[in-house]
Amino acid sequence: MKTLATLAPLTARLLEIQHLASAAALLSWDQETYMPPGGGAARAEQLATLQGLAHDKLVSPDIERLLARWIDFQSGQPVDTPDDPWDEPSRALLREVWRDFSRAKKLPSDFVKRLGRECSLAQQVWTEARKKNDFRMFAPHLQTIVSLKQEEAQYRGYKESPYDALLDTYEPGMAVSQLTPLFATLRARLVPLLERVVNASVKVDDQVLFRSYDTSRQLEFGRMVLTAMGYDFNRGRLDLSAHPFTTSFHPTDVRVTTRVYRQELPACLFGCIHEGGHGLYDQGLDPERYGTPLGDSLSLGLHESQSRLWENCVGRSRPFWRHFYPRLQQLFPDQLAGVEMESFYAAVNRVNPSLIRVEADELTYNLHIMLRFEIEQDLIRGRLSVEDLPGVWRDKMKSFLGIVPEQDADGVLQDVHWSLGAIGYFPTYTLGNLYAVQFYDQARREIPHLSSELEAGRLVVLKEWLNQKIHRWGRTYSADQLVRRATGQPLSPEPFLAYLEGKFGELYGFSGFS
Repeated sequence: MKTLATLAPLTARLLEIQHLASAAALLSWDQETYMPPGGGAARAEQLATLQGLAHDKLVSPDIERLLARWIDFQSGQPVDTPDDPWDEPSRALLREVWRDFSRAKKLPSDFVKRLGRECSLAQQVWTEARKKNDFRMFAPHLQTIVSLKQEEAQYRGYKESPYDALLDTYEPGMAVSQLTPLFATLRARLVPLLERVVNASVKVDDQVLFRSYDTSRQLEFGRMVLTAMGYDFNRGRLDLSAHPFTTSFHPTDVRVTTRVYRQELPACLFGCIHEGGHGLYDQGLDPERYGTPLGDSLSLGLHESQSRLWENCVGRSRPFWRHFYPRLQQLFPDQLAGVEMESFYAAVNRVNPSLIRVEADELTYNLHIMLRFEIEQDLIRGRLSVEDLPGVWRDKMKSFLGIVPEQDADGVLQDVHWSLGAIGYFPTYTLGNLYAVQFYDQARREIPHLSSELEAGRLVVLKEWLNQKIHRWGRTYSADQLVRRATGQPLSPEPFLAYLEGKFGELYGFSGFS
């Protein structure tokens, strides 16, 4: 049987490509954290060069010759012989390298460099535009990126929607035709639930979250929670950025960021927990497979499942706060004096349609995603112009959530994704929510004492379960295969919807849905 050792000539070249990609990721991380403002133009050229080199190496004749020895280019499947078949890891590696190679081969090198350069510049302009609440400053850069992503969709090809070509980058195999009915199902259950919450006799007061909280102590508490989750600070770090994110250069070097506001306690804490979930995934990948698909995360939906599981299923749960609320009170005795744990639990779970996606409650969060999903499709199809985006954003916020942003910094400028060229990314957040609850339900079945472990602050028991069920497999399996292996069922919206209906029915004093 042929094993990974047979593929050593290929994996050696993949490792070189990964080193270039990791170097580019380090420059991107620095750009969003510590780079001086004057370094922007040079940084864009540096990133374009590294990304171009990585692309050229991936589509090089050397890689193509090696793949031709082991893969049938017509079917994209490994070539087997009856007396010497491939083992499962080797088959998975060849399958995923072929996917990466065949997709990259469709993009000209000059296009890859141009996209990298423009995204780097756009991200810097977006940061300033958001600070100044000036969409016109960012609009020309966004128009360039939209045009480039339309061009990319044509290069990659698609059967039905050009958006599918971009979505496939983040969630392999996913398509608009699958997401549209899924989102319709969710909206049909979420909107009535939201109406019941809004009209409930029970009212939740969350003003305690918006008192004055020292920022350094907020960060101290965030680090405490990350440590309890099992995030290894010997292999990671926590920094500040305009938009929280996670970057991984290797399982031994995974970095998370958050943002902190003196009068907005949830931002820093839940930014830490959310990004910590991403960080645990990347730290949990197999370092022996670094540089190959077997040492890479499976999809953005799976990645988001880890962050949303920790942020919501754990970080907004009673067992979590039974342990951590007394410690938060110790850090902020004046602000939390006389505030019972149950009141604080209710506050962090309050349902309140809000302007900012990353600060949205669990019930309304997916409505933010549906809004972006519609806008992105219209942008890529050319049905919506960039200059009309602020008005369209306000109209859709009114339609989906019943509120309208007064300024673009709280509307169309709030997310970093478009400046990074990440059009097609947003739907993975909703997929992540669905995966998260399905995984968490299974973890509770397999770890009957999980609630008591969380109450004791021993969060690592959940991290170890996720290491075994999700993280260590890399891209060995498809998303569908992995969720079936972990939970015994295909992905379904039902566990997520049941979780929301049960949680908020109990919190707001009603139950039963017809």
